[in-house]
Parts: sequence; C-alpha cells; structure tokens
Amino acid sequence: MREDGLLVLPGAAGALGKTPVTLAYGVAKSSVHHLVKSFADPEQCGLPRGTTTVGIVPSMLDTEANRNAMPNADFSNWTPLDHVSEKIVDWIECREKPVSGSLIKIVTEHGNTKFVNI
Repeated sequence: MREDGLLVLPGAAGALGKTPVTLAYGVAKSSVHHLVKSFADPEQCGLPRGTTTVGIVPSMLDTEANRNAMPNADFSNWTPLDHVSEKIVDWIECREKPVSGSLIKIVTEHGNTKFVNI
C-alpha cells in the first residue's frame, strides 16, 4: 500500500447485531468492523501515512452464488456488485471519500442503492 491509499475491508450488515445461527460468520465479520475502527489512524497502526480505511457493510450482495443458494429471493433488494465497485472508484478518486475508520452500510431497496455512514 502506498501513502494516501485506500483500504476497503468487507464487513456485513448481519454482523451488526446478534448472529446465533451463524456464529462463526458473525465473529469473523464483526472482527472486520473492529479492524476498520482500529485502522482509523494509519500511523498508530503501522499503515502508510494518509491511508484511509473504510469498511463496507452490505446487507446482501447480488452474486451468482447467492442467487443459486436462494433462488426464490427478491433480488431487487440485493446490491449489484457494480454499484459497490463504482462507489469504491469514487472513493479512490477522492469523490465523497469517507473518513478513515468509517463503516458504510450498503442498502438496496427495489433496485435503489444507498451508502450510509453508520
């Protein structure tokens, strides 16, 4: 990673609360959320100067694997991967880049995707 770079880590909206049925998944994703907060100040944790660390926290990503696993789901509430990649490009190009340490929840409802700082 170079100075003033962007580090994006994948969390999950499901891990913002209790995950009794998917315990290991919840532990893993909530650990990612903790890492994002811990990396907020890059120089304190050994990252290059000016690094911005952001956690993306999607509800459900629209992937082939998810569609195969849940073929009867309402896909209009799933986030297309191109929406996520376009937003990351915006951040790389310093458009609407969140503050380092931010968790950004990604919510898609009826095909409309919002990125919300939580």
